[in-house]
Amino acid sequence: MNSTLGRASLFIALIAAWVAMLGSLYFSQVLHWTPCTLCWYQRILMYPLSILLLIGILRRDDGIPFYVLPFSVLGIFVSTYHYLLQKTDLFTESQACSAGVPCSIDYLNWMGFVTIPFLALTAFIIITIMCLIFLSERTPADAETA
Repeated sequence: MNSTLGRASLFIALIAAWVAMLGSLYFSQVLHWTPCTLCWYQRILMYPLSILLLIGILRRDDGIPFYVLPFSVLGIFVSTYHYLLQKTDLFTESQACSAGVPCSIDYLNWMGFVTIPFLALTAFIIITIMCLIFLSERTPADAETA
């Protein structure tokens, strides 16, 4: 693999997953902010990435993006929907958000646009881009061995 980022892209993805996971735990366990249903869905998609990426890096598994991308791409969709639900009138509150904390609640609002779903979306995008960079920088010989 001759590249500018190479395996470093997977480390960047791992750091993004860890920061997102630890951040969500900080919000719920330290600040005692109760996660809404869509926050739980985002956690369900993010937390395994912290483990998958670590195992893939330790095992030097060049196929790890194929395991990670379904989670991160789906996470982009869930986070985008959640963010748009909070910040626009495009969607009405879904039935999934009717129990417990409403999904439109805005615990965090930095600079008028940075919310918890926005932070999750950012992490999912970083992870997705880093995995795509890793895949694009593989040589044909690397692809045959994976």
